[in-house]
Amino acid sequence: MRMSAGRTKQLQCLIALLVVFVAFLAVGEVLAAGGGHGESSFDKGKDLIWRTMNFVVLAGVLIFLLKKPLAKALASRRQGIKEELDDLEKQKQEAQEELRQYQEKLNQLDKEIEKIVADYIKEGEAVKDKIIEEAKASAEKLQEQAKKNIEHEFEKARRSLKAEMADQAVAMAEELIKKNIKDEDQERIVNEYLEKVVVAQ
Repeated sequence: MRMSAGRTKQLQCLIALLVVFVAFLAVGEVLAAGGGHGESSFDKGKDLIWRTMNFVVLAGVLIFLLKKPLAKALASRRQGIKEELDDLEKQKQEAQEELRQYQEKLNQLDKEIEKIVADYIKEGEAVKDKIIEEAKASAEKLQEQAKKNIEHEFEKARRSLKAEMADQAVAMAEELIKKNIKDEDQERIVNEYLEKVVVAQ
């Protein structure tokens, strides 16, 4: 069963305090054994042996009592570290896999961008060709229309000029007739006209 990190730390502090306490007891006993003036050497040795045995028994009891919890705590800590290392290794592998996937997506994205740019260039060329063709067709239509308009205007001017020339010719003829005809000629023409009218009736 895995112990929590806080409980393991408390156990370690308790063991450290017990060791320090026992060490102080042992040092105090040694000093007390050396400082007594009225006691014999045998009593001092006996007392020292007794205290040493107490210390050994207490240390043995502590070791016996704390051996399993300490071993469990250490095993638990070792297992926890192993699990953390395994988890970190797993996270590292997952991160590497994600990095590989992102790199692959970036490579695909570069290819997609190149394809999109090529498609746009191709479409742009097609649109340009279409615009040029439409412009050529429009120019040809405009030229044809302009040619028809010019021909129409030319015909109109020609008819107008012809009519004007005819009017001038008639006016000139009248003027010539008026200048060149004599009274007797006028009388003769009127008579001839009248004769024709009578014959026609």
